[in-house]
Amino acid sequence: MKFNKICILGLGYIGLPTASMFATHGLKVVGVDVNPHVIETLRSGKLHIHEPGLGEAMQKAVESGNLTVSTVPEPADAFIIAVPTPFYDDKRADMRAVTSATEAILPHLRKGNLVVLESTSPPLTTVNLVIPILEKSGLKAGADFHVAYSPERVLPGQILRELIENARVIGGITPESAQAGHDLYATFVKGDIIKTTATTAEMVKLMENTYRDVNIAIANEFARLADRFGIDAWEAIQLANLHPRVKILSPGPGVGGHCISVDPWFLVESAPDLTPLILTARKVNDSQPHFVLALVKAALGGTIAGKKIAALGLAYKPDVDDLRESPAVEVAHLLQANGALVKCYEPFKPDAALPGLTLVPSLESALAEADLLLLLVNHTQFRAFTPSQLASQTPARLLVDTVHAWADQDWASAGFQIHTLGVNKK
Repeated sequence: MKFNKICILGLGYIGLPTASMFATHGLKVVGVDVNPHVIETLRSGKLHIHEPGLGEAMQKAVESGNLTVSTVPEPADAFIIAVPTPFYDDKRADMRAVTSATEAILPHLRKGNLVVLESTSPPLTTVNLVIPILEKSGLKAGADFHVAYSPERVLPGQILRELIENARVIGGITPESAQAGHDLYATFVKGDIIKTTATTAEMVKLMENTYRDVNIAIANEFARLADRFGIDAWEAIQLANLHPRVKILSPGPGVGGHCISVDPWFLVESAPDLTPLILTARKVNDSQPHFVLALVKAALGGTIAGKKIAALGLAYKPDVDDLRESPAVEVAHLLQANGALVKCYEPFKPDAALPGLTLVPSLESALAEADLLLLLVNHTQFRAFTPSQLASQTPARLLVDTVHAWADQDWASAGFQIHTLGVNKK
């Protein structure tokens, strides 16, 4: 199937890089976002998200004349839905953005079109939600137009490379729909493009992230056990991983981001009677910020009320600006709720606005007058700190490291006392 023009709905961490890739590989692309600020920012030549190389890729796409942005869709050969799928407070999937995006396609849907859902979704979303909306056009899915599901499977910080190199799963509602999806993504994907059914493709994405969530949960429980038994969990995990069939992940302050901390809930919602393990893993990881709170309390002698704490890092993972579902943010809120005076510093998003939290624009302002430094994200900048460097910048001599970034430093010689998550050598 040949494509000349495509319309991508949603210009976030996945939609914008994807639009740039298609445009720089020769297709006409209309990028759509309902947020006027996003459109205004992109039209001014700036980015609303941080991703290495994305600015250059978008500039090249715009200069080629192939990429334009708009708040409304246009007729096209293919439509890609790449909008957020968060969850409600009760952990049910919030599919309003997918519903709205699909409805926005309706006036422009024509025979022979391809519609691809990329947004991570509960099983059967393509069949039970997207198709009924599209068929309000009077056209029949699978006969008059193609429908497929293709999950994004990329790592923030490496999105552009992985969009091209990673294997791509295309799930069609018919074999012909899967082939149409294959033909579209072959425009720029160099990795294998594997065809399957739409519901299988939905499950693939959920299984990948649920697998990681469960494995992180056991690592976090190992960290708690190490604290109880008086050992170093990081050393024990390293030794256990010498076994050729063991690969334990690293513990930390919790699990965040829009994938691993969210996707397992879609399975729990869809089949609560079949997912006790997945549910337990979610509860473990969601409660990990409370374990960090207890660690900070112990470092401060049992009470944190009135203590000045510098929270270093708010992103959900190192060297990105993505704060979605971040456990670091949850830890900061818990500290505040317990009476601590918290200054948060996130180098990749210093201008972030988070209700209830005090974010400072510089490292110096975070460190000044602090009683304790709390390392929540393993950013390269933070990992490079030396004892002498910190000693000259802050009066704090208590450190809490939740990501094992400062393990090899001789902090005691500089007058610091360090407490590391998962380490309690009695």
